[in-house]
Amino acid sequence: MKLSKGFWAIAVILLILLADQAIKIWIKTHLMLYEEIRITDWFLLRFVENNGMAMGIEVVGKLFLSIFRIIASAGIIYYLYLLVKKNFKLGYIICVSMIFAGAVGNIIDSIFYGVIFSESTPYTVAQLFPLGEEYGTWLHGKVVDMFYFPLFEFTWPSWLPWIGGENFTFFRYIFNLADASISVGVVVLILFFRNTFSKSFEK
Repeated sequence: MKLSKGFWAIAVILLILLADQAIKIWIKTHLMLYEEIRITDWFLLRFVENNGMAMGIEVVGKLFLSIFRIIASAGIIYYLYLLVKKNFKLGYIICVSMIFAGAVGNIIDSIFYGVIFSESTPYTVAQLFPLGEEYGTWLHGKVVDMFYFPLFEFTWPSWLPWIGGENFTFFRYIFNLADASISVGVVVLILFFRNTFSKSFEK
């Protein structure tokens, strides 16, 4: 039996969401803030919390950001519904599903983590479902990040203006599975489905 494109969209979304939340909950309940587990010299699990957008950028208030994420995700899921209904290419549908799943994965942190976890600190591990020790309120949770890939590093020559003598690490940003899902979905969409994207808005 041939599985429908809607089935694959739902399967991708659920798989990413379950894996993303399982990793985040394990990190949150087993590591102290900024603690790390070295997998290899270039791959570490380093627990940090992100109060803003991707890569720790904070340009608007947390409540506004959480509400904006919810509204944007509602728009993406409606767009995804139209793609399935109009029978667009499966690869394109999967890309959009990955972007949606990644967005929702981080929304879950923002909505719920403040009220289902105690605070993570450099000295204590957070507790799941603490009694009266929640660290925040609804829509004010912090996003959990953990994947760190310091592939190489060097020091800029001292004669360079502004950055001379400073250390540079690639890749220095710490991210989670939801972030990776969004990034991969967007990159594949740009590389292989640019025409499909423009056609999807045609009546």
